[in-house]
Amino acid sequence: MVFVSLCLSSRLPVVLFPPSDTSHLGDKIDGKISTNYKWRMVVAYDGTKFKGWQYQPAPTPTIQWHIEDALIRITKLDRGDLCLVGAGRTDTGVHAFGQVAHFTTPFNYNNLDGFHAAINGLLPKEIRIREISPAHPEFHARFSTTSKMYRYKIYNEPVMDPFHRLYAFHSAYRLNPEAMREAASFFLGKHDFSSFGNVPSRNDGTPNPVKEIFRFDISESGAILDLEVEGSGFLYRQVRNMVALLIQVGREALPPDIVPKILEARDRKVLAKFSLSAPPHGLCLMSVKYDPEKLNHPSGAPPVSFGRTHTISKCKLPFY
Repeated sequence: MVFVSLCLSSRLPVVLFPPSDTSHLGDKIDGKISTNYKWRMVVAYDGTKFKGWQYQPAPTPTIQWHIEDALIRITKLDRGDLCLVGAGRTDTGVHAFGQVAHFTTPFNYNNLDGFHAAINGLLPKEIRIREISPAHPEFHARFSTTSKMYRYKIYNEPVMDPFHRLYAFHSAYRLNPEAMREAASFFLGKHDFSSFGNVPSRNDGTPNPVKEIFRFDISESGAILDLEVEGSGFLYRQVRNMVALLIQVGREALPPDIVPKILEARDRKVLAKFSLSAPPHGLCLMSVKYDPEKLNHPSGAPPVSFGRTHTISKCKLPFY
């Protein structure tokens, strides 16, 4: 069965109706029902100079604004038609390697490679679309997620390496990774994370504070500590707040069993007595996972584009 998808708002899920049920649609061109095609993108960006993901009107530089601007210039559609939605709304200064977004068009593409190259050609060098694929009508970048994985990078030496300064938090205090791992283990499972979520500045209503953490790994590579956390979802600044507390434990200023005590309090003010949020530049959204069925491509859709590979079949310059 073929479905028609209508995106009424970037903050609402897509509403689906069979084409035979035209009483709900009313979106017609020359008397014909307009069918929207949905597309999924994997996006990477250096968030240093941007005001986060979420759209804000120019001249405020946000990731979503730049991607929408490129799409508008290529497709000649307005942002209301494109309905660009991201899986996560990263903060100012936060990076991403595996952000996922979707958008819609009223027309299909036979091949996505040229479209892919055109978008990247219009984006700032700090933003790149890594992958474009056709998406199932029921796929939603935000509401179809099953988990997200973030990485927080810490540079743990007395003198900061300037080549890491934009992507890692500098801790001149010698950190104890074993103590941090013990503390991180208390986050695993399903908990009320009210103590670790800031009140969002955006109007998102009241989010459910109960989240499930599937893993929280801490690995060492020379001076670098990588903290990777995967969960069903996260409250506003939850990851940075958890990391900040683990840094205090790593400094041995707090014992590892402080974590369950703060969790049980369910009060952000309790955490504030022990730590502030970790800086944003050490954080990166690494990947977003979905139910495999939601990633199935519609029949007759073009193949996924991972970008063009340029080759030279014959050297045209003579050798001397």
